Amino acid sequence: MKYPDFFKDIETIKLQDRLSAFLGTFEDGIIEFGYLDVVKSAGHSCPTVAGAYLSTLYGLKALYKDEIPQRGNIRVDFKESQIEGVTGVIALVITNITGATTDFGFKGIGGNFNRTNLMFFNQNIKSSVRFTRLDNNRSVDVIYNPNSIPPLEIQQPLMQKIMQGIATPNEKKSFGEAWQDRVRRIFKKSSSVISTI
Repeated sequence: MKYPDFFKDIETIKLQDRLSAFLGTFEDGIIEFGYLDVVKSAGHSCPTVAGAYLSTLYGLKALYKDEIPQRGNIRVDFKESQIEGVTGVIALVITNITGATTDFGFKGIGGNFNRTNLMFFNQNIKSSVRFTRLDNNRSVDVIYNPNSIPPLEIQQPLMQKIMQGIATPNEKKSFGEAWQDRVRRIFKKSSSVISTI
């Protein structure tokens, strides 16, 4: 499986999952997610998937400081509905990392490890997404805005040629490289596209 080299340079997200420890899946329940993990799940890499990953990375850092984030113990709120724009894509990435779901997730064992009713949409927040710790109700709002990282000029014309069915194999390859170059630059300048409040 081949993928862009910069995926390997992206900071990973480490959490502790009590369910994982309970079931003997990972020692001490320690789970580490990389960008490649969420790309596999989403089936592609784009500014939206990158933004969901970065929002979770920065949000959990701000929320837990020097503590390890507790997977399954994090509430996630969105301003938009789950069918509006790319909110659903973002939510699925965040679900994979935090374990939080609406009503479709793991229901728990003997009243423990329930992952449902931890993700909510159409909430009265001003940010892209809000993360809240269930143990102390502390929250952090995350705003993601990649507009300062524009696509390369060749990207749009190449996309049009591909959609029209007239692009050459080399042009298709160049489009993919240009697309991923923007994702790479978003990660490289992540502190300018993500803010926490």
